[in-house]
Amino acid sequence: MVKFYLTTHSSQTKKLGENLAKEILKTRTKKKTLIIGLEGELGGGKTTFLQGFARGLGIKEKILSPTFVIIKKFSIFNFQFSNFYHVDCYRLEKPNEILNLGFKKIISNPQNIVAIEWADKIKKILPKNSIILKFKFVNKNSRKIWLMKRKN
Repeated sequence: MVKFYLTTHSSQTKKLGENLAKEILKTRTKKKTLIIGLEGELGGGKTTFLQGFARGLGIKEKILSPTFVIIKKFSIFNFQFSNFYHVDCYRLEKPNEILNLGFKKIISNPQNIVAIEWADKIKKILPKNSIILKFKFVNKNSRKIWLMKRKN
């Protein structure tokens, strides 16, 4: 499954994230952790997308990249999920560094939604069937976004 989106303003990128979150909350049936990996250039729209995604989950707190803390946890008030984890792997030098932060435990809890910016840095650790979003600059305001499932 591959879906393609073109957004021409940051508000559209946020709205896409919000709509995806709402769709997930409505249609999720599997009892597994939902993992979303975001890949793309610096300033490519990953955090903007996640701001909308968090809004779609009902999170009222401000969403910023956890570049220095690496992992931030937010509570979700939904019967299927309890937590939203926002992970930023930009500062990691080796994929295994994320494991020292309790990553395996986080991704093994089916009550969690985990969104990972710079997911390509930990590609070897990401579980199969993670949702992958790839962001590409078109111009100052526009982004191409591909949504796909990780197969391997």
